[in-house]
Amino acid sequence: MRSAVLVLVALAASVVSAFAQTPDPSPEPRVTFLPRFDFDVSMEHLFSEEIRFVWDANFGGDIDLVSIGRTRATFVANYQTLLGSEFRAFDPNQGNYTLEGSVSVRMRAVEAAGVFHHVSRHLSDRPKRIAVDWNMVGGRIGGQGRHDRFEYEAHADIRGVIQHTFVDYRWEIDSEISTRTMLKPRVALLAIGTWRVLGVDGTRGRGNQLGYRGEGGVQFAGRSATLDLFLAAEQRVDPYQLEFSTVRWMTAGFRISGLSPSRMP
Repeated sequence: MRSAVLVLVALAASVVSAFAQTPDPSPEPRVTFLPRFDFDVSMEHLFSEEIRFVWDANFGGDIDLVSIGRTRATFVANYQTLLGSEFRAFDPNQGNYTLEGSVSVRMRAVEAAGVFHHVSRHLSDRPKRIAVDWNMVGGRIGGQGRHDRFEYEAHADIRGVIQHTFVDYRWEIDSEISTRTMLKPRVALLAIGTWRVLGVDGTRGRGNQLGYRGEGGVQFAGRSATLDLFLAAEQRVDPYQLEFSTVRWMTAGFRISGLSPSRMP
C-alpha cells in the first residue's frame, strides 16, 4: 500500500506541475442546476482466442447535477456488455454496471474530487445466483491544458473498498492520460494510456493485480458529437467475473461522444 500511495503522490505532483500555469477560467454563475450532460457509446472487437471475449460495448453518460462557483456534484453511469461466440455469432454473456457520484472543487486547471464508486457484474443468458459487486470511496486529482494544436488531460484516483462480494479487492489506483493533436479543424490524432493497480486481500491466493491499456486513433468532429476510430493493446484484470485472472489482447473499435465541455472525469 505504501508504494501505491507514493505512485499517486507522484502522479498528482506531475499533474499539478503541468497545469498550474494555465489561466483561470471565467467565473461561473453562483448556482447552476444541470449545467452539462455528456454521453459515450463505444464498441470494439477483441482479438482473443477465447470465445467468451469477442466484442466489448459500453453505453454511458455523465451529468453535472449542480455547480456552485468552483464546486460541482457529478453523477456517472455506464453499462458494459461483453459478447462472445459460444452459442451464436453475437452472444452477450456479461452485463456490468458502473455507478459513480463525486463532488469536486476546481483550482485553476486542476480539479480535486471525493468519489463514491460502485461496480456490479452480471452474467447474460446464463445462470448466476451469487452477487459480484464492490463499493469504493476515495479521491481524484486531475487537470487539462492546451498548447497550440496539442491538448492533454490526466487524472489519478485512489480508492479503498468499503464493501465487496465475491471479489478479493481492497484498494485501487486508477489513472489515465489522454492527448489530442489537431490536424485540421475537425480531425485530430488521439493517444490514450491507462494504468490500474488493484490491491487484494490474499483470499484468492494471488498478489496485487495490474491492468493497463494503450490506445491510438483518429477523431472526427461533427456538429454535435465526435467519432473516434482506434486500435488498442490491453491487459485486463478479471475479464470474467467468476474467475480470477488477467488476459492480454489487441482491439479495434469506435467511440461516439458528445461535445459537452470536458470534465475531470
